[in-house]
Amino acid sequence: MEIKKILTIAGSDSGGGAGIQADLKTITLLGGYGLSVVTALTAQNTCGVSAIQQLPQSFISAQIDSVLSDIGADAIKTGMLARSEIIEIVAKKIKQYGIKKVIVDPVMFSKNGDPLLSEDGRVTLIKKLFPLATIVTPNLLEASILTDLKIKEIDDMKEASKKIYRFGPQAVLIKGGHLKGDLAIDLLYDGKGFHEFCAKRIDSKNTHGTGCTFASAIATYLAMGETLNEAIRKSKDFITLAIKYGLNIGKGNGPLNQFAFILKEIKRFRVIEELKQAIEILKKERIGHLIPEVSSNLGYALPYANGPEDIASFPGRIVRFKDTIKTLADPEFGVSSHIANIILSVIRFDPDYCSAMNIRYSKENILKLKKKGFTIGHFDRKKEPKELKEKEGSSLEWGVSMVLEKMKRVPDFIYDEGDIGKEPMIRVLGRNPIEVVNKVKALI
Repeated sequence: MEIKKILTIAGSDSGGGAGIQADLKTITLLGGYGLSVVTALTAQNTCGVSAIQQLPQSFISAQIDSVLSDIGADAIKTGMLARSEIIEIVAKKIKQYGIKKVIVDPVMFSKNGDPLLSEDGRVTLIKKLFPLATIVTPNLLEASILTDLKIKEIDDMKEASKKIYRFGPQAVLIKGGHLKGDLAIDLLYDGKGFHEFCAKRIDSKNTHGTGCTFASAIATYLAMGETLNEAIRKSKDFITLAIKYGLNIGKGNGPLNQFAFILKEIKRFRVIEELKQAIEILKKERIGHLIPEVSSNLGYALPYANGPEDIASFPGRIVRFKDTIKTLADPEFGVSSHIANIILSVIRFDPDYCSAMNIRYSKENILKLKKKGFTIGHFDRKKEPKELKEKEGSSLEWGVSMVLEKMKRVPDFIYDEGDIGKEPMIRVLGRNPIEVVNKVKALI
């Protein structure tokens, strides 16, 4: 299959968080081939921009000709264009080479408020480049400047998007990340109607490069043939995870973690394979007596796991068969909320601990583990708050979290002695399934 080529025309960020650097990371991670035309050099880091060196118009023009006359581009994404003359060159070359998919991110300021576009450049951007755009992606501040409107709520975003649409782009996406509320809402207007793209708001200072990354993701998905709505939806998922697991580097606003989304995807096969290897080890041992009445399960989380859908375990659980165990099927993602709740609770405390298994409780087992030097935590289900008992699936999260907070570390085992209608249980914790299995074998 032919790889899709995406050209980014933008400024260089010496800190690596935004601009050309963020664009190329995003394009590559999403499976495209990134091409670049540098419009300006910036001396910047997580604290701000200390210097800008704009490149000659002739050199920018030469870069575009060099790339498009030979390699071509399935989509172009523009970022920092700095001044009017550069915008005119870019618009001229888009027409000359007949590029149909154009994503315009109207970059006006850096994350720290440093100006990146001249005032006359804004006028030229609207007149020359917007009419060529498949989609324009301003944030709230940029949309406000482009329309002379104060944007404080969704209705203001709708009014602003209509006004920007009249400048000539095929669609407008106003990014509402700085709007108040529990949700981060981006609003798309395509001339026919509005579409909202929502994600839970993430409280993080490490958001440097958000706009560049989002626009580059949209450009890449459009180049790959996705519809506009689908390209935005997929890009929203990508950017949300990148923000949630942003990199805490530097002294100011750290960059996104574009790799978070991809690392989850490439680890899926490995997670399943490690679970298969671990269960085969257990099947060769006589551990039937360690399987609880409610059966057992062994789970393993993807990196940056966010919910049960990111935890793999065994459908139908692990059941006792004479002296050993049986499984009904190979491991899958999202099939056990019980083991998932345990793992997710531990991950929130220490992301390195990604695997867990539940086994039968007995006083003899606990004494044996203590004699072998394992660290053991305990919680009392009878002390669980009434409102949590009434909420399905919250008991384990409460109990495990309480132990972790008390011990200030992840123990090898956490047990409880049950309650009315609740079987007592031991939870085995580890960094991976093999480590969990080796701890279980200590009881054989």
